[in-house]
Amino acid sequence: MNREWDRSRRGVIATLLSTLFAGLAPILGKFAYQVGVVPTTLVALRTALAAGLLWLLYLLIWRRYIAISRSNLLGCVGMGIANGIGSLLYYNGLARVDASLAALLYSMYPFWVFIFLSAAGHPVSRMSLLRLALVLLSVVLLTWHTEGMADPLGVTLMIGAGALYGFHLVLGQWTLVDVPSRTVTLYGLTTMAVVVGIPYLWQGGSPQPISAQGWLVILLVAIFPTALARLLVFAGLQRLGGVQTALLSIAEPVVSVALAFILLGESFTLQQWIGAALFLASVILIRRDTGLQVADEETWWRSLFPEDPAD
Repeated sequence: MNREWDRSRRGVIATLLSTLFAGLAPILGKFAYQVGVVPTTLVALRTALAAGLLWLLYLLIWRRYIAISRSNLLGCVGMGIANGIGSLLYYNGLARVDASLAALLYSMYPFWVFIFLSAAGHPVSRMSLLRLALVLLSVVLLTWHTEGMADPLGVTLMIGAGALYGFHLVLGQWTLVDVPSRTVTLYGLTTMAVVVGIPYLWQGGSPQPISAQGWLVILLVAIFPTALARLLVFAGLQRLGGVQTALLSIAEPVVSVALAFILLGESFTLQQWIGAALFLASVILIRRDTGLQVADEETWWRSLFPEDPAD
């Protein structure tokens, strides 16, 4: 019992630290845009730097986490592809809406975790339907104003980014049944770097020279919201599961919104505060959905890609 409690405690600490670092993403992203870094450049360079730093770290002190079987590598690649496309949506959406609104829309990924787990065969309860209604109402209140909807494309991109992050968390929970969290982080982030690097290289790199300030912000995004946040979130995910990880991640939009108000001078209308409260309530009510954890025997990923005896 004490061992299990210690495992859960470590998972909680790792997840909360992850949300703290991830909450810096929209703020640092806005700072990058202010010094002339465009979204595609930011997402490509920060991911490449983060992946490079991880490979250096693993080669120096974590060599045992580099080995991986082909079947488990497929799971990590799937996660990296989903998260990479989501990152492209995220940083392009962030360029079109306020950081505080972007943080809340993106942080609806616990709802998407529920959707994907339900699609995998978990029952849909009345509480789940209530949470769905609360989330949909919160989106309306957060994005619609008297003058119309906040930038529709920006809103759509942020919601899509959250959906892909939720899908990547579900894949991560299944993959982490067999693979250490550090290994998942390494190969997932490496795949991300390839995915987001394609449009960057396709357009010929950065459209303009990057200033020293720009490089500093890119480096900070690479270290904190990218490399460290992912190392910690997968460590927490392996110990807690997708639903509890998503529940604790409610701290992420709180950090982002608070920093956006303090550092960027943003603010919410009364209507948006009501929408934010409804969103927080929908996440807290995850505790009432008791059937959302993925048991080992339900890991369909393993049945699709059985372990190769030669691996």
